This record gives sequence, structure tokens and C-alpha cells, in this order.
Amino acid sequence: MLHVRVIAPAGRTDEVLRITAESPATANVLKLAGAAHDPPGDLVEFDVAREGANGVLAALRGLGLKETGAITVEQLDLSISTASEQAEEAAPGDPDDAVIWDELTARTAAETRLTWAFLAFLALATQIAAIGALLDQPILIVGAMVLGPEFGPVAAICFGVLAGRAVLIGAAVRTLVVGFTAAVLITMACAAVSRLLGWITPEMLGDRPLTSFIIHPDRWSFIVALLAGVAGILSMTAGKSSPLVGVFISVTTVPAAGNLAVAVPLGHWNEVTASLIQLGVNLAGMLVAGTATLFLQRALWARYGLRVSVARRTTPY
Repeated sequence: MLHVRVIAPAGRTDEVLRITAESPATANVLKLAGAAHDPPGDLVEFDVAREGANGVLAALRGLGLKETGAITVEQLDLSISTASEQAEEAAPGDPDDAVIWDELTARTAAETRLTWAFLAFLALATQIAAIGALLDQPILIVGAMVLGPEFGPVAAICFGVLAGRAVLIGAAVRTLVVGFTAAVLITMACAAVSRLLGWITPEMLGDRPLTSFIIHPDRWSFIVALLAGVAGILSMTAGKSSPLVGVFISVTTVPAAGNLAVAVPLGHWNEVTASLIQLGVNLAGMLVAGTATLFLQRALWARYGLRVSVARRTTPY
């Protein structure tokens, strides 16, 4: 269940209550007249099943409450209520499968931000992947996958394509390009210093039976990328997902970036090309699969999800 808090101008409160009454997925409705101070208005709170949240939120947005009031949504970990149980039963599907589009919009927008934390995690992941490639150690590759934060911008691109938001796509692409460029350059500089100190040699990128998949882009690389794209989107939209999903997503990107970063100072130019192809193929696969997954989810929820009519907007308050 989700808990929704609405601040509405007094003239809109009855319409908010009508929306909650019209949807069988809502329960535990509370009205406090004049409780809101800034912005001024009435406070309405209620619980809604995840499966029925999209229709309710869309109807509330249709009242213009973003401009004249506020709509806040939070996840409920526990609700001991027969009314809540009935609301969940009335809503179609399973709560873990429900996609809350407003939540996804906010989350993908946040994932496009180019922050120091994003750069730091991606640089650390790339360096660990580079060491894993040099030592032919899969465990280090897995460690790099855990740290890799790059799927957030990839998911934002997928959602941007679905929603037709060019600005979101542009911001996500910038974050990916700047992030990977910075991570590779930092790792490349560290590798160059290590070679000058004699810590690494070109022979270390020779025979690597355990991590050779990094430099052998083929149809399986694309298939893995497709699967990772689907898993990544499901992990962001599902009500429940394992944190280990990130491991399977990053398998397609960070190792290739790490191998690229050490191949340049060690003079393995054929591996530079192979790493770039691997990175490009895998990003393309994730984008295709992620976008297709979102299109399918939207189509299914548009057909089977609950709908709530939007009251006609009059003079804004």
C-alpha cells in the first residue's frame, strides 16, 4: 500500500474526496479542514493499493494540485486494516508488478544528475574492473559490478524515449559520457603510473581464460545486455527487487571500461577496439531491452489498470 497526502484548496477538497471514493483501490480516507498553512488549504490523506495508484494520481494531477497545493506519496511497510486488504483485492494484478509512473518519472530524473558520488563510484568500479582484468580475477570483476552506478542514466534514456522527453535523454547521455570518460581517464592515468613503476606489464593482458569475455563482443554479449536491460528496468519499477540485480546489470559495461583503461597504457590496441565495441554493443542492448520493457508495461497497465475520471478544472485557486 501507498500513503498519499494531499493539500488542496478548499474549493477542490470535494473533488479530491470524490476521486478517493470513485477508486476501489483507496482506503482509510482522512480529511482535516483548514489544516494546511503553506500552501493554505485542507489536508486529505488516504491509502491506495500500488496497482490502483496511477489512476488516482493522474486524476489528482488533473485538478491542478501541483500548482495550487501538493501531492506526497510514501510507501507503507505495514498496514493492519481490513479496508486496506479489500482495496488491494479490488485492484487488478499484484502490487509487486505495479509500475507507479510518477515515481518512475521522479526516480529517472534524479538518476540523470551528474554528481560527485556518481563519478566516484563509477571511477572506483572501473579501477577495480581494470585490476580484475590484469589479474584475471572474476571476483574483482564482480566487485566492480556491484559498485557500478551507470544503469540509472541508461534507465532514464529508456524512459525518456517512452515519454518523448528529449531533455531527459540529453541529460542522461551527458551523465553517461562524462562519467565513463572521467572514470576511464582516471583509471588510465593510474595504469600509466603503475607501468612506469613496473607494477604492471603488457604481458598481464595476455592469456586470460577467466575474464576473456570482456574483449570478445559477440551475439552472446548482446543477449546478456538485453537480459540486463530487462532486469534493470524491472528492478526499478517492481515493488520488490533484490539489490543483487545491479550485479547482473553492470556485467555489460564496467568491465569493458576497465579493460579499455588499462589496454591503452599497455599498448594493447586491439583490446582497445574490442572494449569499445563491447561497451557500445552492451549499452545498445540495454537501451533496446529497457525501452521495450517500459513500452510493454505501459501497454499492459493502460489496458488492465484502474481508471479514475478527472474532474473538470475551473478557475485556478
